This record gives sequence, structure tokens and C-alpha cells, in this order.
Amino acid sequence: MSRTVKRWILAGAAVAVVAIVVAAFVVLRGGTGGSPAASAPATAGDVANRYLAAWSAGDDTTAGALTDDPAAAAAAVKAARTGLAPTAFAATLRQATGDKAAIHVKWTLAAGRVWNYDNELRLVRDDTGWRVHFTPAAIHPQLGPGDRLAVRAAGGGPAVIDRDGKALMTWQPDGPKAVDPGFAPLVVPGVGRLATGSGKSWSVVLVDAAGKATTLYSEGAEQPRTLAISLSSKAQAAAQAAVDAAGAPAMLVAIQPSTGDILAVAQNAQVTSGNALSGLYAPGSTFKIATAAAVLEAGAATADTVLPCPGTVQLGQRTIPNDDQFSLPSLPLHSAFAHSCNTTFAQLAAQLPPDALAKAASQFGLNADFDIPGLTTEAGKVTATANPAEQVESAIGQGKVQASPFGLALMAATVAAGKSVTPQLVRDRGTSVTTGYAAPSGAVLGALRSMMREVVTGGTATGLAGSGKVYGKTGTAQFGDGSQANGWFAGYRDDVAFSVLLIGANSSKPAVSTSAAFLRGL
Repeated sequence: MSRTVKRWILAGAAVAVVAIVVAAFVVLRGGTGGSPAASAPATAGDVANRYLAAWSAGDDTTAGALTDDPAAAAAAVKAARTGLAPTAFAATLRQATGDKAAIHVKWTLAAGRVWNYDNELRLVRDDTGWRVHFTPAAIHPQLGPGDRLAVRAAGGGPAVIDRDGKALMTWQPDGPKAVDPGFAPLVVPGVGRLATGSGKSWSVVLVDAAGKATTLYSEGAEQPRTLAISLSSKAQAAAQAAVDAAGAPAMLVAIQPSTGDILAVAQNAQVTSGNALSGLYAPGSTFKIATAAAVLEAGAATADTVLPCPGTVQLGQRTIPNDDQFSLPSLPLHSAFAHSCNTTFAQLAAQLPPDALAKAASQFGLNADFDIPGLTTEAGKVTATANPAEQVESAIGQGKVQASPFGLALMAATVAAGKSVTPQLVRDRGTSVTTGYAAPSGAVLGALRSMMREVVTGGTATGLAGSGKVYGKTGTAQFGDGSQANGWFAGYRDDVAFSVLLIGANSSKPAVSTSAAFLRGL
């Protein structure tokens, strides 16, 4: 045979092989058309695999096209995914036998919750090839027409309630969520983390067209506890409204003296650093509550002792001025307190031992430390003074003396209660006292109450004279380079003790106005 003939035979054979392969491909693909039916695999297992891959990938249209009811199937698998909101999903083929396919379905739901189940697909064949026979049961064996799937956590009821039973957080599929995210944001999220640990109950339910729910799967306790906290929605709303209207960065904390219950914690959006529960600031003349207690306990003066109130006083190398260097004729200690005579209290403090002010501050809780479930707090920091200059600065709440709005509310609550106060938040999770304190004597507290009342009736807080029987103390404290000052008010009315801080207000008057707005809201 010639070489040319051999080449012709080999070339013809190659063409024949290609033709056979192409023909086989066309047969396996069911033709060359572009319709879903035309592209169906040749076996039931192939079509089941393709259907499960599309379903797992979230390609609902392709999954639907591989069934005998494309529109209904695509809509149903999309609705199931929407109802369960999985973080991951996988449907896999276990075995295909004849016109049946055993499958496994795995939904990974929020918060790492996993729902697994087995199901069976039916497949049908017509002149176009195999198709998944679609009914809602192809998604879950108990799912029927008009049914939907949903996740429920802890029965969907309240997770956190306030002191009056009002829901502050409710159980959602991924845990407790605030009913109003703007309500007490310094408190509620921390309590929500406690609530998450109080119960992990969740379930997948089938909800029929009439709204009746049938549990398909559940984990955890039947119903976790609802956490009740001490916050008062009314007091919190009043506090938030008051600081929002303050016109400057403002904070407010309210405590019930008789119980220690934390009633409100609020600050406005203008606060860019620090917070009402743990931010430490110079308390200014509000600290004269502690200074007066130290003076009374040391016997350096009584409430009626007449003392000078010059515009300035030189103590060692430190010049102490009154606000705007006002001066008054000699007056009783209680009046010097009401008018906030810095010079009077600085002169008295200069006679006291270096640790006297720190000890007095501790009697009002400013050096106390509490572990309050759901909160991080710091009341203050007052240490023994190192020299006479520090002593006179500390006497008027400047220098190294620091307190938080929470700490000054605790100070006011101590005066009102006549005893040490342990702050409380969560009803069934009591506060642990890391560093406790003991209040001053009844005689000292009685004198302080009279002095704090005079602040409102005839002193620096007469703006609260129309707010009921209010007791308190104003304060102005310089910060930074001394060109600006914060304004304070700390006091109580009836069984509500509170403190207000306005950052950079340069006067205590705005804090008095904010206090009045808060009390009106109650």
C-alpha cells in the first residue's frame, strides 16, 4: 500500500472518531436546543445533583428550572431561605435509586445554630429527560402549600424588662434585641449580653396559612428567663430629654436612695469621650459635701460657726478665689456652703490632716468599687493629699480629686438614705461589693441635708426652687488649661438622687436648668 493511501485511511478514521464523539455528546445532552428541558442530564442522579448544587448556591432560578414546576419551585426555595436567613446552607445527595433521591439538608442559622434533616426527592421523566418533581415537601417533608419556615428564639417574648415590666429587649432569632436602640444605650446592651447567657432556646417552626406554628426542631431550655432591671422608663426618658435639650455635652445618672436601684443613665450625642458611669472629672464645689463632712467630723466648725468669705485667700503658695472673686461678710458655715464660698472651705481644709478629705470622700462612696452585672462603673478617686497646696485644691473639688456622674449620684443618694448605698441593676443578679464604705454619722448627715436644702432655697441653685423639695450642691470645675470649666449639680428629691454634668458649660447654672427639666419629666 502506498504512503498516500495510508494517509487517506488514517485521516478518514480520525474524522469518523470525531463524528462519533459529537453524536454521543448530542445524545447525552438531549439535543442542541437552549431550553432547560433540552439541557437535562441523562440520569436521575445527575439532575438531582444539579438541582441540589443550584439550591445550595442560592441560584433559585436554576434550581426551579430543573423541576417540573419551575416558577413555584424557584419562589418556594427563595421563601424558605428568606424565612430562615441562614449564614450557610448545603443540600447534598446521599443516594439515587430509580426515581428517588435521598438527600441531606443543613441550615446554619444565626448565632451558629445548625438544623440538619434528611429528605427524599421524587424525580419524573418525560420526553425531554429527568426532572425533580416539585412540591413544598421537596424543601422539608412536612412543608405543605401555603406553609412557611421561620426561626424563633426563646419564644419571641421579652428578654429584658424595666422595673415596671415594660419590654426593653425582645428575643429575636440571633438573640435579644433592643425595642428602642436609643433607649439607655449605656445600660441596655450590657444587660442584653447577660440575657443571651440566661437562655439559648431556639426553634425552627412551620407556620401555616392560618398562622398556626408547628415546631420542627428546637434546642435549649423551653423558655429562658426574662431579666428584670431597675431602670425606670419614665425616669430614663426624662433624663434623656433633659440632656438632649442641654445645649452642651451633658450626662445624668439617677439612683433610688432607699434601694440603690439605678433609675436612669443618660448622655447626649454631643458627648464624644468618657461616659456617665465611669468617666472621671473634677467635681468642683459639689465635693464640698465631703469637705463639709470632714470639717464637721473633725470639730473644726459646726454648721452655725461664723466664718469669713473673702474674694480670694492666700494659703501658702496657692491663691484660692471665689467664683468671679465675689466676697461676703462673715457668715455661718451653712450659708458659706449655700453660696459656695471657696475661700471659706479652703481655709478650713488647711487645718485638716492630709487624709481627712480622702476619708470623707470614702464615706460617700467615691472610693468604693462595685461589680454590677451588665455595667462597668467607677465612682471616683480621692487620695490623701501630698502637700498643703493639694489640700486646699481638693477642698473645692479641683486638683487630683475626681468623680464620675455615677459617683456623685451615689454621694447624693448616701446623704438622702442616711447610710451606704449599694447600686443595683439586675434583679436576680446582685451587685458584688469589692470595696465598700460606711456613711458618716447621722448628726453629720442631718447637718448636710439642711445645708443642701439651703443651696436651693437661698444659694446657688435657686433655679430649682420651683421643682419641689430639692436638696443639692452646685459645682464648677476648671479643666485643661483652665480656660474652660464644667458645670455640675448633685442632689435629690424624695427617693430620687441624681447628678448632672455639663462639659464646658463654664457655669453651674445650665446643670441646674437641666436638673429642673429632669425633675419636671418625673
